[in-house]
Amino acid sequence: MLKNNYRIYVSNIRSIYQKDPTLSILLFSFLLIVLWLFIFFPGKVLTIGNFQSMAFQLPELGILSLAIMITMISGGINLSTIATANMAGIVSAFVMTRMITDTTNGSTIPVIVLAILAGWLVSLLIGLINGILIAHIGVSPILATLGTMTLFEGISIVLTKGYVISGFPEEYQFLGNGVFIGIPIPFIIFLVLALFVSIILRKTPFGIANYLIGSNETATRFSGVNIKKILITTYALSGLFCGIASTIMTSRFNSAKTGYGSSYLLITILISVMGGVDPSGGFGQISGIVLALFILQMISSAFNFLGVSSHLTIAIWGILLLLTIGLRNIQRRSL
Repeated sequence: MLKNNYRIYVSNIRSIYQKDPTLSILLFSFLLIVLWLFIFFPGKVLTIGNFQSMAFQLPELGILSLAIMITMISGGINLSTIATANMAGIVSAFVMTRMITDTTNGSTIPVIVLAILAGWLVSLLIGLINGILIAHIGVSPILATLGTMTLFEGISIVLTKGYVISGFPEEYQFLGNGVFIGIPIPFIIFLVLALFVSIILRKTPFGIANYLIGSNETATRFSGVNIKKILITTYALSGLFCGIASTIMTSRFNSAKTGYGSSYLLITILISVMGGVDPSGGFGQISGIVLALFILQMISSAFNFLGVSSHLTIAIWGILLLLTIGLRNIQRRSL
């Protein structure tokens, strides 16, 4: 019975994808923005140097967007992504700075690996806490993740006393600043994760169940899907992605701090919604996330050349998010 439900859902979702205009609109918008930048900023924005700079900045936003996306598909949301990433980065930083002095005469690679794994483990545990609160205790995703966001922001401040932890080994900094055959390492990591998420969402029982829960949780429960297990896995995976994003952030900045990426939550939600993820759940695809990510990054680069204030830019992102959600609701009512 469950397999039949999966087959029915897969056939339905494919027909929805074929009818969904999001990708076409995003692609058309992307081409218009490229043309606009080419006309008004010739030789400035559309350069190899700027594209490489964007390739260094995109990954952390992209990975955090994936963390948001998989929870939104299930009909929830993870507001603790930035707090989780900062907490994971601080733990990794503590391990490195405390243990590196004992290995100054030897290789620092084992310490770096241990620090990264410690940070990822912390982010995974935070994701599990979110999943348990939502799946077993019945707390709404907004309240559960808002609570963990506040909790771990407070713990991070207590641990660091508000200071920056810096001075990481060069091998660790390479993860956020290195290149491989001309391609930034962070961008390669993002592409691998994006491919991984695309496969598990579209080709595995877990991914299909995630879509099912977001579409109709009650029907999914009667279909025999273990909703609690799926939700816990979803939020644990979201937490792990935050840990990976923290590795890129801290290695690129060569420091860890509680307040890093404070504006990223708004931007990653905007990327997810613009990329076609339904805030109500049940729909979303990786290709839309990637296109939306590039569009926002190019617009941000244009704003920098225009000298637009970063505070005004955040306000514009907020307006764009409201417009996107509003237009989607209008379109849904007209169907």
